[in-house]
Amino acid sequence: MQEQQSHVHLARYITIAVDIATHIVRGEYRIGQKIFGRSTLAGKYNVSPETIRRALTLLQERGIVEVMPGVGVVVKSDVAAREYLADYNQKKVLLDIQERLTELLKQREKLNTEIDHLTNELLDYTFKMAGRLQKLDEVTVPYNSPLIGKSLAETDFRARTGATVLSIYRNGHEMLSPEAKTTLQSGDVLLMVGTHNSSKIVYQMVTGEELPLEDFQGNNL
Repeated sequence: MQEQQSHVHLARYITIAVDIATHIVRGEYRIGQKIFGRSTLAGKYNVSPETIRRALTLLQERGIVEVMPGVGVVVKSDVAAREYLADYNQKKVLLDIQERLTELLKQREKLNTEIDHLTNELLDYTFKMAGRLQKLDEVTVPYNSPLIGKSLAETDFRARTGATVLSIYRNGHEMLSPEAKTTLQSGDVLLMVGTHNSSKIVYQMVTGEELPLEDFQGNNL
């Protein structure tokens, strides 16, 4: 398969020169023997005379054949033919490696594209799921709340509700990312993020209503 691919990328006149040199090395064309003329070779290989001319010029430059006007193409050296084939095989190996490397680079590029696509899909799905699992909500601390005067740490707010307080609105001011030691006051508006069950738990907690123990299980973030 690789050999076929290499021949596709090599010029046609080179493959013809290789074929003629191979016949010489095998002894099918002997030294001093006149092989076919250009027209006959063009018909044999089904190419233009110009392509045959280039192939014969290559072989003549390597000392393999001699193109004699009025006589034809005469085999000159099987040793030169063997050396030419050795050089060709070395170049062919390099060409095969280059083609294989090119193919692997194309495959890697395709894999990178697929990986990027799947990564984007994963991120998109993750953001959508995060939006479904968590939501923003607000709750106001009433004047009779049992949490008044207690810090977020003392109420064990996050562990009990599964919600995180993002900010506290108090007297027209906003406290972003309040510390655990922040004390809750009447009228505080808590902006929080949590699960869908968090709002219910927080509301019951700030109003002093007790929840069954099982309602608190599995709500930790």
